[in-house]
Amino acid sequence: MKIVIVGGGAGGLELATSLGRKLGRKGKADVLLLDRGHTHIWKPLLHEVASGSLDAEADAVGYRAHAHQNGFTFKVGSLCGVDRERKVIKLAALTDVDGEEILPPREESYDYLVLAIGSVSNDFGIEGVSDHCIFLDSIGQAKTFQRRLLNRFIRLNRDLDKSDADNTMHVVIVGGGATGVELSAELFKARQWFATYGLKHVRPEHLQVSLIEAGPRLLPALNERISGAVHTELENLGVSVNVSTMVVRAEKDALVTKDGERFQADLMVWAAGVKAPDFLKDFGGLEVNRANQLLVEPTLQVKGDSSIFALGDCAGCVMKGDDGEERWVPPRAQSAHQMASLVGKNIRNIAANKPLNEFEYSDYGSLVSLSDFTAFGRLMGGISTGSLNVEGRIARFAYVSLYRMHQLAIHGWLRTLLVTLSDRINRYIRPKLKLH
Repeated sequence: MKIVIVGGGAGGLELATSLGRKLGRKGKADVLLLDRGHTHIWKPLLHEVASGSLDAEADAVGYRAHAHQNGFTFKVGSLCGVDRERKVIKLAALTDVDGEEILPPREESYDYLVLAIGSVSNDFGIEGVSDHCIFLDSIGQAKTFQRRLLNRFIRLNRDLDKSDADNTMHVVIVGGGATGVELSAELFKARQWFATYGLKHVRPEHLQVSLIEAGPRLLPALNERISGAVHTELENLGVSVNVSTMVVRAEKDALVTKDGERFQADLMVWAAGVKAPDFLKDFGGLEVNRANQLLVEPTLQVKGDSSIFALGDCAGCVMKGDDGEERWVPPRAQSAHQMASLVGKNIRNIAANKPLNEFEYSDYGSLVSLSDFTAFGRLMGGISTGSLNVEGRIARFAYVSLYRMHQLAIHGWLRTLLVTLSDRINRYIRPKLKLH
């Protein structure tokens, strides 16, 4: 049995690791992971890569070495089509930065295919956004922002050194979800460390950060009390928070709102929503929803083809909310983790001729970290109300624990303990900020 997993994000890598250990090592299946990149970073940490507080080169997981250690195979490739009758997927030609072909277009056969290709930012068709804004969907995009941020700070420090001109750097972030909120706080931490590491002319008043949210409040996944507390904390840091503000156009150096207000910017980040990649709309005739997600059965097999599974942000899975209304499973890291666990069980059940299980989403709460300043969140399972609001050190510990759980799923107990110890050591021997 050949199992092909497309996408090495949180869900895809966890699934490949699990199946590699339980089937691949025992010779019961050939497990292949495909991804367009060579390394993995947990997507909720991309805002830290963007600010420079996390070094992607040092903290990333290399797919090839990880595959060798865990009983599966890795190949680099970009999915561009599927032939469901022949049970093959089509991979685009792989080229380098100079356009030279590394690998030609290829096909890869499968017995069972798992699509875990994640999501991309949704610009909602707003004019100029794709041309002028930076997205944070990948390591490459996060590195691009970090490089531009560093260059802007260096230039600003030079200008302030030459004159007393009241120059500032203005960063505008669109989207009041976790990514936008967390990046806003990380930028102020980055300014502090840039000043520590030699850019001494850049003081707090020289960084302006504007956060724009179309809805009435930040962090709609959290309750109003926590949302309000985060709003207040960001303003105390110096963030200009603008809710109920809709962007209708992006220009080279500004964002224009529905009310005609212009937000001048040196850097613009778009983090206002996600959707599955557009090519899924015409992917083998499979059904999708408005967010391009593949519609799946409760077993997470795509509707119309029992040999294809989908999980994570690209899977359109219906669940019932607390009010009894049907809604989509949210595109979150914990959703991908839970889906990967179920798909792994169901593929092992297929191999053992056992019935398949159905997916039930469990909401374990939401957490948001404002860099090293503070953290807020809601944990499910409170004694009386079913949920527990947390903030400060407790919330920060819970936030870090989510990442450790992901590391545990891909590395196991021993390696995760060693990685945790290494992280603690590196806090003392590495610079606090990536400076190159």
